[in-house]
Amino acid sequence: MPGTNSSARSSTMQLVLVPAIITLAVTILRLVGELQHWSPKLFSTAAGGGLSPIGISWLPFIFGPYFAMKLAGMDAGPSSTGKSIGFSVLGLLVMIGGGYVGFSVQPLVPARMLAGFAIMAIGGAVTFLGWGALSKTLLVYAFAARIPVAITMFFAISGNWGTHYDVVPPGYTGPTEAFSKFLSIGALPQLVLWPAFTIVIGSLIGSIVTAIAHRGKSAMQTAS
Repeated sequence: MPGTNSSARSSTMQLVLVPAIITLAVTILRLVGELQHWSPKLFSTAAGGGLSPIGISWLPFIFGPYFAMKLAGMDAGPSSTGKSIGFSVLGLLVMIGGGYVGFSVQPLVPARMLAGFAIMAIGGAVTFLGWGALSKTLLVYAFAARIPVAITMFFAISGNWGTHYDVVPPGYTGPTEAFSKFLSIGALPQLVLWPAFTIVIGSLIGSIVTAIAHRGKSAMQTAS
């Protein structure tokens, strides 16, 4: 059993390695672009990133299917694609509920925010009931992607870099002391909200792509 667990961890790390390197490269590019005041359309300094196309929040839509197809090819697919999609949708709904609980009331209340983050984390955990191997892979990838961002935010907030990594959201009424501010707008979102988002979106899109690919393969086999 220990050997099996070690092999599984090694396989997951190998699968995540290249996507994690690509994600880190995008993070570095984004930071350099903002510090150098490159095109704001590509390197926005607005809170939350301003939907800039140069960012890592889009990558779960790409790497979710990538991980899913790789795992399916390694005989680590879901027992049921319908079940995997269903639990991913449920996880998404739970996440949306967490966002409503934590952030729908202004001004923001710390206790409600913490409850919201906790619910979002539960949303991410729900997907494990559908396709555990994919959710686990996405969890590892999410932390590989988001820990460097959290570290960047710590230094950006401490040094007031003027990037989207240290700007506060509109209506922010939280702590202003650097470390407490980092915990509020840096550590919690990067280590709870975004990993949950990565798992849920990656699982949902990955499961849908796998289901389509499986149906296409079955159709081809039937035709032949």
